Amino acid sequence: MSRGATRLEDLAKLAGVSISTASRALNDSPAVNQRTKQLIWKLAREMDYPFRRYMPAGPIGAEATIALVTPRPQGRDSGMSDPFFLELLAGVGEAAKERGCDVILSHIAPANFEDLAAAMNTSRAEGVIFLGQSSLHAAFNRLAETETRFVVWGAQFPDQAYCSVGSDNIQGGRRATLHLARLGRKRIVFLGDTEAPEAMHRHRGYLEALEQAKLGVDPDLIVPAHFEVESAEAAVDSLIHHGIQFDGVVAASDLIALGAIRALKHAGLSVPGDVSVMGFDNVPFSRYASPALSTIAQDTAKAGRLMVSKLLDSGERASRSERVPTDLIIRESCGG
Repeated sequence: MSRGATRLEDLAKLAGVSISTASRALNDSPAVNQRTKQLIWKLAREMDYPFRRYMPAGPIGAEATIALVTPRPQGRDSGMSDPFFLELLAGVGEAAKERGCDVILSHIAPANFEDLAAAMNTSRAEGVIFLGQSSLHAAFNRLAETETRFVVWGAQFPDQAYCSVGSDNIQGGRRATLHLARLGRKRIVFLGDTEAPEAMHRHRGYLEALEQAKLGVDPDLIVPAHFEVESAEAAVDSLIHHGIQFDGVVAASDLIALGAIRALKHAGLSVPGDVSVMGFDNVPFSRYASPALSTIAQDTAKAGRLMVSKLLDSGERASRSERVPTDLIIRESCGG
């Protein structure tokens, strides 16, 4: 038999099974036992059988396969290298493992509705978790008109038609700001993107806290910065250069907070002596920063379990969006 000319009936004969059993095995059918599946797949590879069109989304025997798709970033420009996303990936991976599921990481980076539809239609997974909303809220609503096999990590909006899981970012932004206000900080900067959905809600929490603490809102203290150290460092450099006075910083992420601390140190200002700094995310490096970073923790393990269960389970609760509580973590950078 020449290599590359193997037929399905050849595989069946070599394995000692019927053609229909060989076909079911290639498609990971539960009607075929595990040992037979493994034999058929082994023979297919050895005989150069063109099996890719039959391949399941993941290794045979998994309860299900989940595809992870990351939309083109909005705000978090570093994408998959962002340490928070690595924590979120770990949370989903552990939850999938507990359910006996495989996870595949897609190369697709959707930027519009057509890209989202393609991510769904070309995936052989049982469902898709989109790690982030970017600017695609309306596109996700449109996708929900015909698809239910997806969950989105991100914010929740009043007109939302799809299931999302995310942290209570409003609560987190409010708690971070109120803590600095209780420490006596009067001019608190919000440092971060105010358009990306999650950061927008953190900014809303910041504004609510200023009102609660009876501190005025100064537009000069709302400073755009991308989710990266260099952007935040440049933004705080500019504040200092223009002589704008401030004694606290609420950063939209730990990376942004780290950039702020770098800029403050370069300007000869002490943290927290002159300026208190709060981060958001509680990524692993935050406790090892100098000074150790006060921050808002997101429960990525719980978030991962929720997203996986909502994707695999059925019923009203499974389809309902849900917020994960945030926790205030006090370390050195805020001074109390």
